[in-house]
Formats: sequence, structure tokens, C-alpha cells
Amino acid sequence: MPSTLAQDLQFAIELARGAGKIVLDHYGKVSRLTKRHAEAVTDADRASQRYIVAGLKRRYPTDGIVGEENDTGDAITFECTDPNGRVWVIDPIDGTNNFIAGLGAFAVCIGLLDKGMPVLGIVFDVTRDLMYSAAKGEGAWLGNKQLHVLDTPLNDAAMIMLTSNLLDDQGRCPQWPCRWIAQTNWKIRILGSAALEATQVAAGVAHGRYHDEWQAVGCRCACGDRA
Repeated sequence: MPSTLAQDLQFAIELARGAGKIVLDHYGKVSRLTKRHAEAVTDADRASQRYIVAGLKRRYPTDGIVGEENDTGDAITFECTDPNGRVWVIDPIDGTNNFIAGLGAFAVCIGLLDKGMPVLGIVFDVTRDLMYSAAKGEGAWLGNKQLHVLDTPLNDAAMIMLTSNLLDDQGRCPQWPCRWIAQTNWKIRILGSAALEATQVAAGVAHGRYHDEWQAVGCRCACGDRA
């Protein structure tokens, strides 16, 4: 009998907790192994992903898998014969640079796509032992507490999550981040983990989040500081 979405979600939560234990075992003991598009990869990333992939293959042998790391750390893992079927998506450590530096803002992330559409996802804030989860039609949760986004207007207390990479494809920093950071109304925060920043919006902590994926590096922004 096919599993229900609730069962799938619970299994993903169990996998994330197991992977989180592996990550914590490495915490404070790792170094940067390689760089792919300026992103760090460690033994901990690969050990975490191996654990998650093994669990998924045992339970869902026909499901596809996309993981951020492969076993050499130089490409993604892609094992998917039917992109229109069920596909699990894994980020074994989101916030790897934080993890390497000893900053405890990193997460294990697992999501499920069905026919290309997201139907469930979890973000496990490892060092704080906080499990964010959501499933189609079931809302978003932090443990047993249901979450709700803010529906109030932006005001002096509004918090906005901002990406750490603000450069455009020409290596230039737009002027608007400088204006955002310079003003004192909105509270601008950069956590260094895209997943944890997104959970703060879902949890009603932050009003919103801006993220950009430009790969260029190094410029001077309008305020004259190094971006």
C-alpha cells in the first residue's frame, strides 16, 4: 500500500535527525575539502547525504533523488529516471561555511517533489534542535507548533532576511542593498543559510527574505565598502 504524505514527512524528519547527529559529530573538527562554484564541501556534507540517500533508497527504491553533493564533492547527485514522478531533494548541510567556521547556523534539508511540484519539506536547525516541517494541505510547523507568516505592514520593527551574495552578473553591487543596510527602519539580517532564513519568514519572525544567485565575486558597492 502506498505510504501517505504524513508517513513520508515523518520518515523525512527521522532521516534529518539521524543526519543531524552525523553532522554534529563532525562539528568543530572539519576543514574545507574542495570548492565548487565558491561553495565549501566537507566530509560532513557527504556523510550526511550518504545517510539520507541510503534511508530513502531502502524505503522508496523507485523514487528519484537529487542531492547537492556527490561523493567526490565536485557535482550534484542525480538519480532520477522519471522527473514527472516522485523526486527527493537533499541539502545535507545548508550553511556549510558557517559549519566550518564554528557558527551554529546550519541545517539539514529534505524535500519531496511529486510531478515537479513540492509536496513536503523539512529544515532541521541542527545546533538548536529545531525541526521545521511542512506538507501539502497541512500547513507549516515547528515541532508541534503551527506556524503562520506575518500579515502586518512593514514598520520600524520589520525584519528582512537578505542574501549574502548581492553582486550582479557583472560583479557589481546594486545600490539598493546599500540603501537597505544604511537605513535604520527595517532590521536587515544575513544568517548565511538560505533555508534557515526562509524558515524565519514561515515562522512569522521576519516579514520577508531576498535571495539572489549571481555567481560573480568582488566589487565595490555605492557606499564604497567591499561587497
